[in-house]
This record gives sequence, C-alpha cells and structure tokens, in this order.
Amino acid sequence: MREVEVSRFVLAHPKAVRRTLSPESVVAAEGTFTVGAVEETEAGTVVTAVAPGMSVPLRFESLEDGLRYAAEGEVGPFDRLETAVTVADEANGSRLTMRSSVSLNLPLPFADRVAAWKRRGELRRAVEELAASVG
Repeated sequence: MREVEVSRFVLAHPKAVRRTLSPESVVAAEGTFTVGAVEETEAGTVVTAVAPGMSVPLRFESLEDGLRYAAEGEVGPFDRLETAVTVADEANGSRLTMRSSVSLNLPLPFADRVAAWKRRGELRRAVEELAASVG
C-alpha cells in the first residue's frame, strides 16, 4: 500500500472552501470517474463512480474539517482505496489537502507504486479543480 498527499493554499475562508466539497464535486474533480448514482444511507453517502468498463462504489462520510471516502467491496483492480479531503485555516485563507492510501490487487511488480503515481495525478487535478470552484 502507498500513501500520497497533495495540498494547496486557497485564498478563501475554510467555511467557503468546505461548502464546495460534496461527494459529487470530489469525484468529478478527480477526473477519472463520472458520478453514475448517489444513494443516501444511514452510514453515509454512496457514490457509484463510473469509468469505461468499471464501476466503483465509494462510501463518503462527513468530517468536521472535510470528507473521507473509501471504495467498498470488490472494486476492480483495487485492494484498497481510501481518501480524506480536509480544509484547515491558514493565514489569509485555507489549506486544502487530499491524502489517499491505495493498493492494487494485481500480481505485478511495482503495482502499488504505479497506482500511487496515478493517484497523485488525480489528487493534483482535484485540488486544483476544487480550489478554482471556490471563487
């Protein structure tokens, strides 16, 4: 398993940044999947993230400072995928951070390293997209 983290300063109050965070906006901002369905449950929101040939259920839960989500059940090549999106107060704005743990269920050397590289790209894209949506 590999962990990756990406953060960015946002020139906006943390409350304004948190208001832009939703399960749908986070999935869309990452750019790999589209939102196929959204289901509200007692345990949180489940977003069915869809890409060609793949569907991944992501269970979201709200945190005081953002969101956390994890892939559920059999999720294609993923053995594990968990991500936290947090917003912290920083001088004259906020710090938007996405931290993800990823592991592939593939018998290939360096599979987790490749997954982390791809995931870092998704997180960079998401942080930029979410930060841009605040203004």
